[in-house]
Amino acid sequence: MEHIKQNTQTKIIKLFSIILLGSVVLAISAKIKIPFYPIPMTMQTFVVLFLGISLGYKIGLATISLYLLEGILGLPVFSNSPERGIGLAYFTGPTMGYLIGFFSACFFASYIKPDNNFFIILLKLVLSVSTIYILGILWLGNLIGWDKPLIELGVTPFLLAEIFKIILLAILAKKIIKLRNFI
Repeated sequence: MEHIKQNTQTKIIKLFSIILLGSVVLAISAKIKIPFYPIPMTMQTFVVLFLGISLGYKIGLATISLYLLEGILGLPVFSNSPERGIGLAYFTGPTMGYLIGFFSACFFASYIKPDNNFFIILLKLVLSVSTIYILGILWLGNLIGWDKPLIELGVTPFLLAEIFKIILLAILAKKIIKLRNFI
């Protein structure tokens, strides 16, 4: 009985450690800006999809929840914080829809299987990342008005970088998914 209790505690500590580490990696990915045309690229969406593929949706969603909670509580984990604000004020700003979209993207990316071929993986990743942009545009339209060029403002500048990240993930997906075996 004692062995089962200790094993359960070890498993819980391991899961919390993975979730915490994942939220730290997500925060770091938001801060690193890679020069890219037309705007600098962060690796946030790459990490969100990576979390879904490598951890599965339960642990992946818990990781994203912790990351968003850290940001809402005022830790400067978001891409442009603290320069453009922190906490709930930043979260409810123009990027909230995109941040909420992290949940759906991680969830859908978790359905990539080792036996999927490259094109199925690519399709699943495109679907996954598309949910980020759909929710982002819906929120942005609500916030700044539907009469604005929302696609040009909230999607087009990021497309080239997203294509790059999706192709890279599609190439690496079968190796990444093997991480689930260690969890």
